[in-house]
Amino acid sequence: MTTQIYSNCPVFENNYFMLRQTIMADKADLFKVYSDKKAVPFFNSDNCDGDTFFYDTLAKMEQAISDWNLEYKNYGFVRFSIINKFTEEIIGTIEVFHRYSEIDMFNNYLILRMDLRSDFERSDVVMKLLRLIVDPLQTIFKCDNIASKVVPLNTERKKAFQEFGFSEVNKPLIGNDSKEYFHYFVLNK
Repeated sequence: MTTQIYSNCPVFENNYFMLRQTIMADKADLFKVYSDKKAVPFFNSDNCDGDTFFYDTLAKMEQAISDWNLEYKNYGFVRFSIINKFTEEIIGTIEVFHRYSEIDMFNNYLILRMDLRSDFERSDVVMKLLRLIVDPLQTIFKCDNIASKVVPLNTERKKAFQEFGFSEVNKPLIGNDSKEYFHYFVLNK
């Protein structure tokens, strides 16, 4: 496991977006994302102990950010806030972690979770984000394989992932509770 990202979290930037580690000061903008009822069905809450990531109070959003930062300190995952460089508002988050598993095909995979506010759930936005982060994250985590969930109704995200080179697999990711989770797209170098 690479620990470099957990001691010095990088910032990723292109002409459209900046990604940096999520901090408590992001809570107001992130509340708009995680209270967006149109966006929540597209979030990946697989293996998250029943959390759907719908937060209808600022206190719940604060608790989520606190939990995410604790996971970072414990080398669990990194959660990045996505900052729209034109408006300077946060439009979502990206979570990444290196997964090890002896029970499914997703051993030694980088798992990517992307949560976007519904008005940014467009193939052009998703493509710009993938171009910004996939290669550097694979290098940082020393991981050739990457997987991300794309729910079937999310045609915009599916279009971007396929255009980027991801392909859908019919095999489940098996959670800590032995539950099977489907609809994963994978990219292998």
